Amino acid sequence: MTNMCMIENFDNKEVLVLDRKRGKWKGIAFPGGHIEQGEGITDSTIREIKEETGLDISNLCLVGIKHWCFVEDNRRYMVFLFKTNTYSGTLIEQTEEGNVFWVNKDILLTLNLAEGFENTFEVINNMTLNEERHFENAEKTGWECVLI
Repeated sequence: MTNMCMIENFDNKEVLVLDRKRGKWKGIAFPGGHIEQGEGITDSTIREIKEETGLDISNLCLVGIKHWCFVEDNRRYMVFLFKTNTYSGTLIEQTEEGNVFWVNKDILLTLNLAEGFENTFEVINNMTLNEERHFENAEKTGWECVLI
């Protein structure tokens, strides 16, 4: 289980992004990370944002879930999606994960995004959606994504 959080500055229409340089999922996405054993989901999001950005966040709103269904072994990989506009602290612009920076929300989708992040952004940003589900297609040749 993991988490991700869109931190938004309403005054200038910017969101905080992380350009991930390591791991399997490279490219621009919102910061977040793994939930440690026994850790609360919201607490893990607050901790991960602090580690990856230097910012303290509060007033988190759970806005959706992104998950992969592995039918053969009855397993799921889940990402809890949050957003907030309440933050304080000094931004760390570079971490082990990559570069952290503010970007205008209107141009976000034109950047070098992590694979499939446009779907995740749609779920977080669209109040009528709450789930991004990935599942193997019928031929088991790849994955399909449905936004619900």
